[in-house]
Amino acid sequence: MATPQHVPVLLAESLDLLNLRPGGVVVDATLGLGGHSSEILRRLGPTGKLIAFDRDPQAMARAQERLAGVVAELGSEAPVIEYMPRAFSEIAEVIAPGSLDGLLADFGVSSMQLDEAQRGFSFRADGPLDMRMDARSELTAQQVVNQADEEDLANLIYEFGEERRSRRIARAIVRARPIATTAELAKVISAAAPSMKGDKIHPATRTFQAIRIRVNDELGEIQSLLKSAGSLLKPGGRVALISFHSLEDRLVKDAFKEAARTGELDVLTKKPVIAGEEEERMNPRSRSAKLRVAEKFAHAPKPGMKPGRGKRR
Repeated sequence: MATPQHVPVLLAESLDLLNLRPGGVVVDATLGLGGHSSEILRRLGPTGKLIAFDRDPQAMARAQERLAGVVAELGSEAPVIEYMPRAFSEIAEVIAPGSLDGLLADFGVSSMQLDEAQRGFSFRADGPLDMRMDARSELTAQQVVNQADEEDLANLIYEFGEERRSRRIARAIVRARPIATTAELAKVISAAAPSMKGDKIHPATRTFQAIRIRVNDELGEIQSLLKSAGSLLKPGGRVALISFHSLEDRLVKDAFKEAARTGELDVLTKKPVIAGEEEERMNPRSRSAKLRVAEKFAHAPKPGMKPGRGKRR
């Protein structure tokens, strides 16, 4: 099976800031189609180890195919790879504290998930209302759309989609039930809340985002990862997290700020790293990406030391 075209976002920036070295142990918490991991492998050397998480079995299978090619290319210089077909929220269950030199996560939806209509992630191709990253999960987008009461649906669209017209959209969805496909849902949303002057995105974008976040408990997953990340790093180890909307970025920013306050992490990116003009031109998806990186303090900072002033490698 051919691997779909996939362009990893902020690749050079994230790997450079991770400061990967030969022999390191690194987790890619969101393997996806293996774009970041392909380059991580080239930096770890034969004594290094990559541990790759993904809860999407289809993505995992395709990434394994891609990474097998990288391993074959590297030959005796290839590091060990350990695949973890599970959600990254479970990372603390399988990774020992203080064992990682690096941890990377890219919270965006993969191109494969968006491009395959039967997955139901996108309104640009008609498909069933599914949106599950893990097909073994019980909750689907169709259940959210057709079973949630109007108030809960409006609150969901407002909170997770940051959609100001959430009540109007929720009312239209409830009146149009049952809704079975992505195209049907997009049509209902567009009729209830058409594009306003100056809008650069489709009127259904925020609502689809909100439903997807709910189906996959995406913010809960991120919160679980953030609680564990610092404790899993070795002193001097780094965590690099790429988010794609304000809700994700706020969680990362606040967690890093608190970890800096307690003396666990030194925040290396006072402002998030964003894509340059060339990357935005080549990969429009990168326009909303924000990268934040922090490092585990080698020693607890001295009393009175300001967060972000710890010793760096």
